[in-house]
Amino acid sequence: MATDEERLERVQRRLTPAVRQAIEKAIALDRLPAPLRSVIAQPALERLRPSDRMAPESLGPAAAPRGRSGPASPLAAIPIAGLEAIVQRTGRPPLLVRDDRVVMEDLPDFPEGTDGLIREVEGRIPSVGRIEFINHAMTWGGTGWVVRETGGRSLVITNRHVAALVAKRKADGRAIFMRSPFGQPYRASIDFLAEAERLEDATRTARLTEVVYLADDAAADVALLRVEATGFPLPGPLDLHDGPVHRNDLVAVIGYPAFDSRNDADDQARYFRDLYDVKRFAPGFVMQEPEAGAVFSHDCTTLGGNSGSPLIRLTDGKAVGLHFQGLYGRNNSAVGAATVAALLRGERPVAVLLPETLEERADGHHPAEHFRGRAGFDPHFLGDALPTPWPVLPAETVADLAAPSDAPPEPNELRYTHFGVKYCARRKVPVVTAVNIDGGRSVRIKRGADQWFTDGRIPREIQLGQANFADSAIDRGHMVRREDPNWGEDAEARLANGDTFHYVNAAAQHASLNQGKTLWQGLENYILESTRTHGLRACVFTGPVLRGPDEEDETVIDRAVVPLEFWKLVVTLDAEDQGLHATAYLLSQGELIRRLLEKRSRREGLEGFTLGAYRTFQLAVSDLAEATGYDLSAYVDADPLRKFEAAREALASKEPVFLPVEVPTDIRL
Repeated sequence: MATDEERLERVQRRLTPAVRQAIEKAIALDRLPAPLRSVIAQPALERLRPSDRMAPESLGPAAAPRGRSGPASPLAAIPIAGLEAIVQRTGRPPLLVRDDRVVMEDLPDFPEGTDGLIREVEGRIPSVGRIEFINHAMTWGGTGWVVRETGGRSLVITNRHVAALVAKRKADGRAIFMRSPFGQPYRASIDFLAEAERLEDATRTARLTEVVYLADDAAADVALLRVEATGFPLPGPLDLHDGPVHRNDLVAVIGYPAFDSRNDADDQARYFRDLYDVKRFAPGFVMQEPEAGAVFSHDCTTLGGNSGSPLIRLTDGKAVGLHFQGLYGRNNSAVGAATVAALLRGERPVAVLLPETLEERADGHHPAEHFRGRAGFDPHFLGDALPTPWPVLPAETVADLAAPSDAPPEPNELRYTHFGVKYCARRKVPVVTAVNIDGGRSVRIKRGADQWFTDGRIPREIQLGQANFADSAIDRGHMVRREDPNWGEDAEARLANGDTFHYVNAAAQHASLNQGKTLWQGLENYILESTRTHGLRACVFTGPVLRGPDEEDETVIDRAVVPLEFWKLVVTLDAEDQGLHATAYLLSQGELIRRLLEKRSRREGLEGFTLGAYRTFQLAVSDLAEATGYDLSAYVDADPLRKFEAAREALASKEPVFLPVEVPTDIRL
């Protein structure tokens, strides 16, 4: 964060004679905007009355030079925030767009003639639009612009992080629209208008029908989407600049600045006059030209909604870049026009090309005899004196479980190498999995070309297959992680690795879990790496949170139940190796927690509890047991949360105990 001295120095550098004159004029005519007055100290306001005419040289954030007599500048009493706001707002006013033309204001921060250059490039404004969403919690996500047109079919360019709100890349590299958590397909459109006085006018809104390209996270922040001809003529594409770009070239961003919580709220309100989400034209200068090892940067004023805006050169109106990030009031970064041109020619980063060359292998089938000798989950893995039994399931859940033909000692267990699965025949989903992990004997096995199998010990018709995971909205997720049972002799570990690729060990996972899954997988990695590092043993139970008969129906896509929450119970020996240590976790938007609150008649269930983004929580084992209906009594007293007084008090008052887990150090052990 900049010091006050650094901020003052920046203000003084920007206080050019032209900006000083503009400020003096605003003060003299009593036209200083009210939002700016709110950050000026009252003594300074008194001295800035129109009757107190000021010479330009008196304007500045400092008093008279040290050692010299004379009155201090009237602006000396103004807080730094006020000075910054005055200089920014006066030197670079936020220019609105009305009827595809810029609403011009004085531009003292720019060379003479800049207003004329802006007028000459106004013809590019209609090609820029607001990227809007359908069936999504967000109504819009950024800016886009027409970058190519061929026979009534145009391409719109925006940032990857904008398109990724409603789209994803599949394993084969193709990009597709996702579905909402409730099953509706996400869609997108582009509103080429969205001006301050025409926000309800949809006459220039076109559907975005296809995601042509969605960059990998390691590639330039670009997405290309197809827009089809509509009831109005589509605007033409912006020409890409194909020559050099130089520092201090005059440029401008056209886009839709939105309120951005990452920036100072009052500062944004003063500058944009509390008017966001509408088309604006923001001139500025190139700060760093695009070259090897340097980020292409500019100082046009932007906010979050400007993501995907074109950066055009005022001398010829050509696009020199695609804006993708910025620091409000400081500097911004752009993808260079050369990168955009390469993508339009069909060039793709290796990270995108490689998946497209891989084809998933066809499903296989293992007959019952293939599994001869599989021992499954060992409930005495931590010691005969400290058993780790399977969770006891309700009778109605047990009634739906598949019955393996090899008659396992643990009822309904499909036994594999170092793990077992209890599988629901009616819902076609694993109800609970159990795995033994031996960190001291772990074997790292590189993942190859995946092939999934059906299990011959239960009927094929109750198992899933590739067709059930064809929809773009769902992923095929391991319940027992591929790496967890991979320990022992090399052949044994490889057998365990292959066993995880059976459809009874797969649950359809909604794509909306992706962000929360990152933290969930981080938790899983933390568990596995901890066992490896310390040579520990662990027993891990995992399963989906299934709906009860008196609750809403399950989400079903392509005939597969798609659970929206998952739980995990991790059991190890305690620090003294004399007892069990059990921690419970939940990947959820909060639905299970809300149901617990409502079930216990807690006010929080009705007063402001909202479902948010998917997150990982640690929760009390007893709360997990009540929420799922599973008997986890063997582990309740081994929960370390019960050691904390606050947690004991909460449990005594029937308040659910749950802690968000952002990093592994958030876990209470």
